[in-house]
Amino acid sequence: MRTSTEIINKTITFVKETLTDAEGGHDWFHTLRVYNNALLISKNEVVDVFIVQLGALLHDIADSKFNNGDDTIGPKIAREFLFKLNVDSTIIEHVIKIIENVSFNKSLEKGQNFKSLELDVVQDADRLDAIGAIGIARCFNYGGFKNRALYNPEIKPNLNMSKAEYKASNAPTINHFYEKLLLLKDKMNTKTGRRIATDRHAYMLGFLDKFYEEWNGKA
Repeated sequence: MRTSTEIINKTITFVKETLTDAEGGHDWFHTLRVYNNALLISKNEVVDVFIVQLGALLHDIADSKFNNGDDTIGPKIAREFLFKLNVDSTIIEHVIKIIENVSFNKSLEKGQNFKSLELDVVQDADRLDAIGAIGIARCFNYGGFKNRALYNPEIKPNLNMSKAEYKASNAPTINHFYEKLLLLKDKMNTKTGRRIATDRHAYMLGFLDKFYEEWNGKA
């Protein structure tokens, strides 16, 4: 019977290997930051830390953005991996539910019915990595990866997107701030998440002010 520490170490190795060639904003280092954020938040929450660890490590094992929009691949890979390690079935099911529900686009669906404190922690940890200085870097990295325009004043942000519209969007990168990143502060689940998000949110607002100054030749 493997200990929880052995399972976490094997999971780390598995995720590192699986994400070797991943896009820079969704690679092993993103997962590691989410993992560390989740551990930090967990210190102030009454949660099963083992489930939080597994959920954080496996949350982006096969992001649907890089799998033709298929959001079933990640949970399938995670389930098979954890099953091979003989992880308790109740824990596996909880981790799978976290992976299935952690993404921002799930909040655009009606009728999301799974909630847990562990999901709250992993979700906040993931969202924190989408904002602030790291969030800005990831946003433009992904925009470049998709060959999107930096900004086009004629294309306005869509603030009422469905999940399908969000996943299909090819809008300029700056629009993503308004369609997702600036919304995350008020979607945090935990006190720690809200505290960290407030600072990172302010940093993004400052960046946007400077961006528009330079864009309009006023800097």
